[in-house]
Amino acid sequence: MNRAALLRAARTEWGPLCTAVWGTLVRKRLAAVAMTLTAVALTAACQIVQNQPWGFEPVQKLGSVQASLPWWLALLRTPLSLFVPALDLPVWGALAQVLLVFGIAECAVGRWRTLAVAYLATLAGTMYARLAIALGPGSPLGLPPEAAKVIDTGPSAAVVGLAMYVSWRYRAWFTFSVVVLAMVVEVVLKPNLAGKEHIAAVAATLLLCGADELSRRRKPRRDAHRERDQRSGAPASRS
Repeated sequence: MNRAALLRAARTEWGPLCTAVWGTLVRKRLAAVAMTLTAVALTAACQIVQNQPWGFEPVQKLGSVQASLPWWLALLRTPLSLFVPALDLPVWGALAQVLLVFGIAECAVGRWRTLAVAYLATLAGTMYARLAIALGPGSPLGLPPEAAKVIDTGPSAAVVGLAMYVSWRYRAWFTFSVVVLAMVVEVVLKPNLAGKEHIAAVAATLLLCGADELSRRRKPRRDAHRERDQRSGAPASRS
């Protein structure tokens, strides 16, 4: 494939998304990514605090999620858990993920939709962990009992969900496929809690995209029916 063909393919794949993101940034400037910048700051603050002798326990009690916790406590901690970086991974990775993916999503689909998709994906992973442990290691979808003690934090599931959702909304099908394929390869090569939670986030986002697609296709039909009803019930115009 020559350079011109690559440029055309890239323009087709990412052109609409880049136009939407750039347009939002030009109109709103930093306000366009206010939620993203807040999330980056919160993630950095959690990392700094949890590395202090006095801060590790409070951060864990507020934002650490494990499958061994009662479900109601896991639900309470899930919102903050998204911004608590994993202890065994470099924090710059989490900050870069939040800044890039959350920033693009906030500009492309809006602040509240970004938060909703992020928490849906995170919650899907958190709730799946309980099912996987209940199934046990004998099931392809299961996990050993010791996985219940693994601390599950970080924005990775939310990043996966947002990358899929934004790619779907802007019809970047190659990017969408790459994200899904990468998660499948990850769980095949390393079938641990994190990998299987990412697959749960993929499944939840696929369901969301399917439901949203049906709603978007039905809306023109509803609008057309409403317009016909209005026309049929409207009084005859006077000449």
